[in-house]
Amino acid sequence: MALHEQTRKAASGDSSKAASGDTGGAGSDIASRLLAWYDMHHRELPWRITPRAAAGGAKPDPYRIWLSEVMLQQTTVEAVKSYFRAFVEKWSDVGALAAAPIEDVMKAWAGLGYYSRARNLKACADLVAQSGGRFPDNETGLRELPGIGAYTAAAIAAIAFDRPAAVVDGNVERVISRLYSIETPLSEAKPEIRTLVEKLVPQSRPGDFAQAMMDLGATICTPKRPRCMLCPVREDCTAILSGDPERFPVRLPKADKPLRRGAAFVAERSDGAILLRKRPDKGLLGGMTEVPTTSWTARIDGATTADAAPIPADWRRAGQITHVFTHFALELEVFHARVKSDAPKGYFWSLAHDISGEALPTVMKKVIEAAIPGATKK
Repeated sequence: MALHEQTRKAASGDSSKAASGDTGGAGSDIASRLLAWYDMHHRELPWRITPRAAAGGAKPDPYRIWLSEVMLQQTTVEAVKSYFRAFVEKWSDVGALAAAPIEDVMKAWAGLGYYSRARNLKACADLVAQSGGRFPDNETGLRELPGIGAYTAAAIAAIAFDRPAAVVDGNVERVISRLYSIETPLSEAKPEIRTLVEKLVPQSRPGDFAQAMMDLGATICTPKRPRCMLCPVREDCTAILSGDPERFPVRLPKADKPLRRGAAFVAERSDGAILLRKRPDKGLLGGMTEVPTTSWTARIDGATTADAAPIPADWRRAGQITHVFTHFALELEVFHARVKSDAPKGYFWSLAHDISGEALPTVMKKVIEAAIPGATKK
């Protein structure tokens, strides 16, 4: 039975087959229509081999696919593009990245967030380079590398090596949730969604299929106001018949994020140098660079007054910044002072023209900008 026939029955109350993914021959039909749409409407991305280029013999570069997929974890495509271009300009292959100092990698990653990804990126490059510079061509081998989980392994296997892997990111979860009107909350429905994707993956062009699903979610089946009339699989989508596709995926109410407080101190020397230190390699913002702050964490507040400054000076309040992390929000009182003393142990002075190249996470850039506007953009 074709899926759109199941859909009509689902609308009248017989939803068991659609919900279970028993789509008969509809899976291949969905895949073929989605691939035809992708051939015409794919996004142009700096790490992607387009269908036309592939037809001309171009092959995906596993290094570029891996790099882009690691960068794209918890980050938007638009935010990643400039970082990706900068990385491949500095380090054109995995061997070059393996040869780079970790400090340089962290500096190039600064601002992209989730900094454990950068440390794992370097560790993974080191291992691959030691193994002759070739990435494993299957999910099992890829998952043995640092920083590569189930999703990333599937994406690399499908896109770089054309393996029939089920690639499920947030866009794909939304598409599948709507296609089958999955009532289970998304946090609990992930295994069901993966099973449904596995049934749709074609043996031919599975890499393009994976990218087509992601493009469909990013450009057509969007979270708000999806453009259903332009969707290549709209005839099979049960959520369209429900009249409320935006209801899917079903989500549980979000818990409020706790608010933590602390203080940050921007010490400026007469030549414009700023006092910095490196954070411990483990933990939040591990290995990144920061101005001195009080001892706030995701669980406890830090002191919020100038009394907690690391060196004596005429500290003046320069404002307040707020930054939202994955599990909590942070509010920092910012203090600024001009100082003449040497850097205390564990700190260093970064000259004004070097600040923009330091491994400063976004929260620290906000702090410095509050005290010295334009300092991180020179």
